[in-house]
Amino acid sequence: MKVLVACEESQEVCKAFRKLGHEAFSCDLQECSGCHPEWHIKDNVLKHLNDGWDLMIAHPPCTYLTHAACRWLYPKGKLNQERYLKGLKAKEFFFKLLNSNIPLIAIENPKPSPIYELPKPSQIIQPYEFGHKLQKKTLLWLKGLQKLNPTNIVKPEWYYDHKGIRHTKLTGWSQKRKSKTFEGIAKAMAEQWGI
Repeated sequence: MKVLVACEESQEVCKAFRKLGHEAFSCDLQECSGCHPEWHIKDNVLKHLNDGWDLMIAHPPCTYLTHAACRWLYPKGKLNQERYLKGLKAKEFFFKLLNSNIPLIAIENPKPSPIYELPKPSQIIQPYEFGHKLQKKTLLWLKGLQKLNPTNIVKPEWYYDHKGIRHTKLTGWSQKRKSKTFEGIAKAMAEQWGI
């Protein structure tokens, strides 16, 4: 199977498919950090959507689309036009990926802001369903693919700050580290979608 992993510099998903013998390539504007530049296309993924892929798993940037970023959309109660326009560009990119001419598609992102009116996701998954003791709601938009089945459900770990507020162990992680696909999820994608 020929697999494109769009907007992935970590190569976590790419490597999971490669382990199972698939011809998988990551594609990102950044250099890859997954130690396999021979499996990485450093370019705008939109230039490569028509290169004969069987499956695309895409991780489009969510900085301006995410619900968590809503607080910056309305500073002091007024719409930040510059940030809103960046969100509209991100939405356009999302739809170019979703509507591409690839038979099997999965797009992964966190919960989007309702202002951008993205379609309802096909599935919501959590790292703790795939062997990681963390909670991080991840949405999947699927085209031609079955929903991912959990592979190893574990109890998420929490900690409480000095005010008694509960936090996930992801608190304090860098944005880059948070955006990396968890190994258990990448493995499940390769095993369940790499048919």
